[in-house]
Amino acid sequence: CAPLISYSPWEEFKLTSVGKILPGMEVKILSKDPYTEVGEIMVRGEHVMMGYYKNEEATKMVLESDGWMHTGDMGTIDADGHIYIRGRNKSMLLSASGQNIYPEEIEDKLNSMAMVNESIVLQKGDKLVGLVHPDMDEANTLGFTQEDLENIMEQNRKELNEQIPTFAKLSRIQLHDQEFEKTAKKSIKRYLYQDAI
Repeated sequence: CAPLISYSPWEEFKLTSVGKILPGMEVKILSKDPYTEVGEIMVRGEHVMMGYYKNEEATKMVLESDGWMHTGDMGTIDADGHIYIRGRNKSMLLSASGQNIYPEEIEDKLNSMAMVNESIVLQKGDKLVGLVHPDMDEANTLGFTQEDLENIMEQNRKELNEQIPTFAKLSRIQLHDQEFEKTAKKSIKRYLYQDAI
C-alpha cells in the first residue's frame, strides 16, 4: 500500500492504535467480531498495489479477485475506525490451551523494561521464553556482571507476567550476547533463534 492505510492526528490519536482508516480505503478484519476478536487485516482501495511486478503467483497469494489485499497483520478495529495491530500471522504462537499468542505484543512490553536492548519471544514445547539482548553499553557503564543482568531479567520477567494473560506468561528469560540478525526492513529473523532456547 502506498503511502498509508491509516492515520490519526495527535488530537484524535488513540493509544496503541495505528490510526483511523483513511478516506478512499476500506479495511476489514477476518474474524467473527472484528471489535474484540483478532483476525487478519484486509485492505482495499486506491492505495493498494495492482500486483507484484512480473510475479503473478505472488500476486495471487495476497490479492483477492475483488481487490482485497491480505496484509499478513493480525488485529482488531474499534467502532470509530481505529486499527489495532496485534502481530503478524506468521509469528503467531498457539498456547497449550489453544489461545493465540502474538509475541510482538509481549516483546513491546519487554523492550521497554530495564536493561533490555531488544528481545524476541519464542515457544519451546508449551513454554514461552524471552530471548533478550541486554543493553551492554549501559551494563558496562554501570559495572554489571552477568549475574546482575540475570537478576534484572528475572525481575523484568515477574513484572511482565503481571501485565499479560496467564496463557502468555514467560517461563524464563535467556540472555543473548549479540544483536539479533534482521531483515532489510529491520525485523528480527525469528527463525534463526528457535534453537537458541
